[in-house]
Amino acid sequence: MSRKILGSLARITDFHQQPYEVHALNRSVWANGDYVEGEITGARSELYNVECTTGEMIPVEAGDRIIGAFGHRAATLEGAGSWMEIDGGEMHAMTGAGLFGRFTSYSKLLPRPMSLRYVGHVTRNGNKICMSDFALQADARTFDVPTILLVGTSMSAGKTMTGKFACQVLSDLGYKVIGSKLTGAGRYRDILRFRDHGAAEIYDFVDAGLPSTVVPDKEFRTAIRPLLSFIAGRSADFLVVEAGASPLEPYNGAAAIEELGDNVHCLILCASDPYAVVGVQQAYGLQPDLVAGPATNTSAALDLVDKLTGLSGINVIDPDTLPEFREFLIRTLSLDAQLRALPETPAA
Repeated sequence: MSRKILGSLARITDFHQQPYEVHALNRSVWANGDYVEGEITGARSELYNVECTTGEMIPVEAGDRIIGAFGHRAATLEGAGSWMEIDGGEMHAMTGAGLFGRFTSYSKLLPRPMSLRYVGHVTRNGNKICMSDFALQADARTFDVPTILLVGTSMSAGKTMTGKFACQVLSDLGYKVIGSKLTGAGRYRDILRFRDHGAAEIYDFVDAGLPSTVVPDKEFRTAIRPLLSFIAGRSADFLVVEAGASPLEPYNGAAAIEELGDNVHCLILCASDPYAVVGVQQAYGLQPDLVAGPATNTSAALDLVDKLTGLSGINVIDPDTLPEFREFLIRTLSLDAQLRALPETPAA
């Protein structure tokens, strides 16, 4: 028996509580961020799983229907595509969250992506429903929350892993921490890890009404500014922010950094290897306070980072380094020295 599942891009909606209809609409009115229903087609592969509104991964098969949203993706290690490339209603789930489009370039190292058939748009009273209809709203206010910013040399560079430990350390020290992801392609799992490791509240660009941040600069800033205003009103001591992908990829990472401005009190660069640290430094002019990620996996890697850049690194996935990471945050954020007497942060 077929099922209907809300992908996690629909977690900001009221679809669980309020009725809606599904109608096929003319291609001329399709747009980024539209909520649509797709019917799964093709033989199952390892990627036939949907991230639902709670973040749980649900196995699916042909005939099941998914509510997701049109968007764009430009992942360096996995695939690139867009809703604009959908041909004849045949499309892909470009992420497990229900980011719908059609891949035009896809890694041969991955299983075959989930295929779907466009069924129709989610509508009410004849009008299509879009992610922007549910975006967080807030009165404009100055964003002034001290921020720990995590940027990467690419996707899968260790940003979420490092960010969750930053949330853990700061919350264990008694601070109210908000965790956020300002750029990337829609998934819920990353900021859920921040919540699981001590963040009191979590928000991302989906809350701002974007399925991914592969959008024009002006559209990104217009969506993100109310989110930052909202966060500024939540009385947090610190904001831990992950910028998905790298600043040079088309996810608006550079714009996100500019929007955060002088509130970035700690910049951590998560790198895939030591040479990638040099690449981001030279290409974007970043001067991080710390290097983390796979570029710090071994002592040889750490030595090479130091030799190439003069920067220090910490392999945060090693439980033995958590006290060192804690001391780094205390020092870099100029936290009260008496906090050094608190028990060491336990390993996750």
